[in-house]
Amino acid sequence: MLNKQQHTQFIKNTATQLGFDFCGIAKAKLLDADARRLEQWLSQNMNGSMAYMANHFDMRVDPTKLVPGAKSVITLLKNYYPSQQPSETAAKVSKYAYGKDYHDVIRKQLKALLSQIHTHIGEVNGRGFIDSAPVLERSWALQSGLGWIGKNGNLINKQQGSFFFIATLIIDIELQYDDAYAKDFCGSCTRCIDACPTTAILPNKVVDGSKCISYFTIELKEQLIPDTLKGKFDNWLFGCDTCQDVCPWNRFSKPHQEVDFTPINEVLNFSLNDWEMLTEESFKTIFKNSPIKRSKYQGIQRNLQFIKGS
Repeated sequence: MLNKQQHTQFIKNTATQLGFDFCGIAKAKLLDADARRLEQWLSQNMNGSMAYMANHFDMRVDPTKLVPGAKSVITLLKNYYPSQQPSETAAKVSKYAYGKDYHDVIRKQLKALLSQIHTHIGEVNGRGFIDSAPVLERSWALQSGLGWIGKNGNLINKQQGSFFFIATLIIDIELQYDDAYAKDFCGSCTRCIDACPTTAILPNKVVDGSKCISYFTIELKEQLIPDTLKGKFDNWLFGCDTCQDVCPWNRFSKPHQEVDFTPINEVLNFSLNDWEMLTEESFKTIFKNSPIKRSKYQGIQRNLQFIKGS
């Protein structure tokens, strides 16, 4: 028991030292209820053209399929709420994309955490994941006591809101487990549902991914955005934060301390016209290390023309 306690405390302390804001730990187990919800969501085609969401279903709901002999699922939250705000004339970009690509930043920190575990605890089999593998991150965050799932589908932390990246580390040793988050503090509030520009947020904490602005501006590849949505994008060029911006719990958001998330000047200041004048060569140079490169130059120009044509 002492080793479990010591190992758990070491992992949580090390996570803080490496730049994570919250760390919770749950027992690795099959996520039965989540499996049923995911199955229903997929059956209603709410993943749109995101076919990858249906891949590796068994891995998404069973951590032992990802790490043989998995005993513990460690969930880490990293704040990305910016201290700098965009200019009033800037095209809207989701806050998570203001700085360097979070995949690269957090992947290094996960590797460092696993390395420290190997050094101080011993031979541990484990894998770290940041939004790049079939892991139900929000479900594990809930199981780890880090918050509740809001009506907009985001994890909400009572201390600091929802502007967090969620990373997962699955390992094959037993630890002390946190209690699952039992209370939902959304209450009767429906601000996110009421504010969603495309009515993608449905009752019962269901988000129709195929109707979300983030889906259209990032995930939809090589297709035109349907004309029926014209006038509904509210100048969102990449992603959408509307449901988080109106959430009362985000009044507790605090600026992050991660240097790599320092906003790119162009993101804060480029107007729609500036984006339109941008060459492909300049785009690749400016956004080489940014999540925005995911949409590619052609995708950004498509989004731009759709917004300007509304």
